[in-house]
Amino acid sequence: MRVSRKMVDKQLRFRGMLLSRLVQKSTEEKFIQSMQNSKKQMDKTFKGKDVEGLECSEVWISRKDASKIRVRIYKPLHLEKEVPGILWIHGGGYAQGVPEMSGKMYKKLIETSECVIVAPDYRLSIDAPYPAAFEDCYEVLLWMKTHAKELGIRDSQLMAGGESAGGGLTAALTLYARDKGEVNIAFQMPLYPMIDDRMLTESARENNAYVWNSDTNRWAWKLYLGALSGKEVPAYAAAARETDYRNLPPTVTFVGDIEPFRDETIRYVENLRNARVSVDFKMFKGAYHGFDIIHPQAKISQEATEFLMSSFKHAAENLFAEQKEGSVE
Repeated sequence: MRVSRKMVDKQLRFRGMLLSRLVQKSTEEKFIQSMQNSKKQMDKTFKGKDVEGLECSEVWISRKDASKIRVRIYKPLHLEKEVPGILWIHGGGYAQGVPEMSGKMYKKLIETSECVIVAPDYRLSIDAPYPAAFEDCYEVLLWMKTHAKELGIRDSQLMAGGESAGGGLTAALTLYARDKGEVNIAFQMPLYPMIDDRMLTESARENNAYVWNSDTNRWAWKLYLGALSGKEVPAYAAAARETDYRNLPPTVTFVGDIEPFRDETIRYVENLRNARVSVDFKMFKGAYHGFDIIHPQAKISQEATEFLMSSFKHAAENLFAEQKEGSVE
């Protein structure tokens, strides 16, 4: 899908063009190098940074091999009752990012309806390909369930969400949680999720949009899949490969109409609805990938945020999924 400048929302054009110069590269080698450089820069800029007006803390959770996962926790300043708990998974093409970079999202969620955010600093694909990030996020989800009471979380309202690769990990986790039966997720928020490595849809092919295009997408998938790239890829790595969408949690998502993930998001929503899963979905005209983060003041970004928060508020007030006793050791 070829994207012209005129197709981009007027308020989004300038920032999209600027960010493209930073993110988009001419070769795979330069892309990988930029991801490695980005990791250092992200750590320097965001790591350990708290969100003003929230209670912020950090814990380290053990993996099965005794190594540790860094996890950031965000709460309202004066939490007096149990509230929903959200596993929020940051984006970055599976290759970059830290949980602290989503601070504005955490604050908005907590202001919309009091909740506790649990945000894992999962292993990135430039360091360890699939299933490293997936396993880290699932480990933290289980920890969130077993420590719900001390976190101030209502364990019948465990939720998951994230943008882009974080949305892809969210969709994969809800599949795995359903199949494994160790934890029940009440609601999911996979925003413009990165879920289809095959890149066969119209929007994924030859997409030259600002910020994230077909080249960056292809290279990021190769990094994430590692030795699995081009082979039989499991749905827990690329959720669009799933064929059974029954018994997944109610969902909210949105996507821009000019970005590579447009069609895979639409198909994901259709598959959920065909399986009788409740979905709130909107597509935003003239929006490239991550538009709501790149230019949050733009009218279209404010509309997307309001849509998301309205759906989340409804979920916090109405959606529950009781946990099975003894389902996690």
